[in-house]
Amino acid sequence: LKDLKARGLLQDTLVLWGGEFGRTPAAQGGRDGRDHNPEGFTMWMAGGGVKGGSVYGATDELGYRIARDPVRVRDFQATVLHLLGLDHLQLTYTHSGLPHRLTGVEGDARVIPALLA
Repeated sequence: LKDLKARGLLQDTLVLWGGEFGRTPAAQGGRDGRDHNPEGFTMWMAGGGVKGGSVYGATDELGYRIARDPVRVRDFQATVLHLLGLDHLQLTYTHSGLPHRLTGVEGDARVIPALLA
């Protein structure tokens, strides 16, 4: 990030870090390690039109359940596509006679304004 910023490229480069799921706050059932937790996980973004220095959403005090500002995967995808200059609603294609879209064809995916600079 420091290098991108020093070169004047950070404002035009979207940097993402994350995983496909979180981890439960504690091991369960006497097993080693922690289980998958789809209820709370972290995605980190910088540059490319992202509002810097902010946190959006929160889990409960244990990190187990969503407590504030949930973000659905399709909303995150719509926001990333927006930051890349693409309208997720325009990215529809037909396969086997049915419409498909990365953010789902239900039409309820939304860009999250609070994440935008």
